[in-house]
Amino acid sequence: MSTKDKTVTQTVNKGGFLEENGKSFLFIGVAILALAAIAIYYFYSYVPNRSEKAASEMYKAEQYVGIDSLANKAINGEGGYPGLEKIADEYDNTKSANLANLYLGGIYLRKGEYKKATEALGKYTATGSPVADPLALGLLGDAYSELKDYKQAATYYQKAADKASNKFTSPMFLKKLGLVQENLKDFKSATEAYTKIKTQFPESQEAAMIDEYIARAEAQIK
Repeated sequence: MSTKDKTVTQTVNKGGFLEENGKSFLFIGVAILALAAIAIYYFYSYVPNRSEKAASEMYKAEQYVGIDSLANKAINGEGGYPGLEKIADEYDNTKSANLANLYLGGIYLRKGEYKKATEALGKYTATGSPVADPLALGLLGDAYSELKDYKQAATYYQKAADKASNKFTSPMFLKKLGLVQENLKDFKSATEAYTKIKTQFPESQEAAMIDEYIARAEAQIK
C-alpha cells in the first residue's frame, strides 16, 4: 500500500505548533493503531474465513464450468449459489476468487466474448501451479489472437510455453506462437518456434507434422 510523503511546515514558535497540532497527532496515532488492528484481523481471521466461505460457494459453479449449455449459470449463479462473477468480485484476494477468474476467462473465450476473457484472465495471479499458471497465459494468448491482436498473443504464448516447460503443453503453445508470428510476418521467429518443437519435443503430437510448418515459414524468410 503506497503512502504519500507528508510535509511539515516549520514554525518559529515550537510550543504553538505542538499545541495547534496536538489533536492532529492524536488522531494520526489512533488511526495507525486502528489500521494495525484491522490488518491483523484481515490477515489472520478475515481472509481465512472468507476463503473457506468462498471455497464452499464455488462448489455449484464448478459443476457447471465444463458444460457449455450451463455456462451462464456458472457465470451468474443459480438459486442460492453465487456465480463465478460474484465470487471473483466479493471474495477478491482469495484462492477461490483467483480460480474463478481463470474459469471465467475460459468460459468467456468459449462464448466468443474475447474482451471479457482478457479482463478476467488479466486478474488472475500466478500461484506457482505448473498447470493453472501456463494455462492462464495460454488462454490470454487465445483471447488476444481472436481479437487479432497478434503481438499481444505472441507475448502470452511465449510466456505460456516458457512457464509450462513440459512435453504436453509447451509444444502446443509453441505451435500457436509460430502461427501468430506468421500472421505478424515474423517468419524467422515462427521458424524458431516450430524448430523448438522438433528439437525439444520430438515425441509430442505437434512434432508429427512440424516439418511442413518449418518449411512454410522458412520459405517466407527474405
